[in-house]
Amino acid sequence: MVTTNNHLSIAPLGAGDLIDRAVRLYRRHLFTLIRIAAPPVIVSTIGWIMFGIAQRAVFVTPSGTMLLFYFFLGALGVIVIAAGYIFSLIVMGGATRNLVKHLLWNEPVSMRATYDAVRSRFWGLLLATLIMVGWVGISVMVAGFGWYTVVIIVTVGAMVLAQIAPVWMSVVVGVIGTVAATVVAIWLFFFFVGRVAYVPQVLLVEGKGILESVSRSFSLARGNVRRLMAMTLFVAFAVYSALMILLIPLGWYAYVNGVDPSPWNAAEWPAWYAIGNGVLEPLSRILLAPVWILGLSLLYVDERVRHEGYDIELMASRQLGPMPDLNVVSPFAPAISIDRRTLPPPPLSSSGKMLGLS
Repeated sequence: MVTTNNHLSIAPLGAGDLIDRAVRLYRRHLFTLIRIAAPPVIVSTIGWIMFGIAQRAVFVTPSGTMLLFYFFLGALGVIVIAAGYIFSLIVMGGATRNLVKHLLWNEPVSMRATYDAVRSRFWGLLLATLIMVGWVGISVMVAGFGWYTVVIIVTVGAMVLAQIAPVWMSVVVGVIGTVAATVVAIWLFFFFVGRVAYVPQVLLVEGKGILESVSRSFSLARGNVRRLMAMTLFVAFAVYSALMILLIPLGWYAYVNGVDPSPWNAAEWPAWYAIGNGVLEPLSRILLAPVWILGLSLLYVDERVRHEGYDIELMASRQLGPMPDLNVVSPFAPAISIDRRTLPPPPLSSSGKMLGLS
């Protein structure tokens, strides 16, 4: 179905459709989305600059006092970097609520609406995000341990095979086994991470508590590994491509002025090039981070369309307005939770009758 207000189709999306829809929304709201995504990236950029300055100076400073200063500056930079990434996940929840309200009532996508939603549940979002970060860390360890175990087994097997077969055969077996282990490890990582991919969205769109949001995200994340992986790889490739477009001219300019731009000589870079190199990466993320935010927001909506008929709920809410408070609990979740302090009036028909009834 297609909405008459914003022409945004609500239907189950494949991985390619998901990316296409995110890019189309990105183009439609380009500068607004960049403003929404910029503050968290700016915070992490400041952290990277602090860490870069400390990393360059800690090995060359002759003073013990300055060494201690640069050590704490680097540690503070790491904390600021982590805060920036956590802030990005928090903003994602506010962006999803803004997107759903755009679907329901054609409310404009705006920086103010997104950050108002973030402020309304900031501490809950912060705690939920920390839970997500911890879960991602566990996922990395599980996937990494599985990869390491399989690679060791394949390596030993290839060495044993080399004693009784041609060397090229053992090399082929080793390469195939390593590639297979890497693919399985990546799939395992996204399988675990996908369980908590919708926690900020559930918290703000459905108005649930922290633990309920985690449980709800687990129940929604069924069969999302391929689409989540496709979205992540697309955004990573896009960010890297944008970074190369920005870095290559800077590298050429540095090379012409006698600077070796290779990362192996980073300790010898002048300050202007080191700072420029550190700023361009966050700049590319500012340009592409909205695609990631939109992608996960659309993925959340898509999961509810697939599992709960969310497209019907959205259509009903768009046509009929918020349901009256009759103490009725939905078996799933409302189209969007409503803050009674800012509850909009139900829409009127052209005849002025509520819900269009005479």
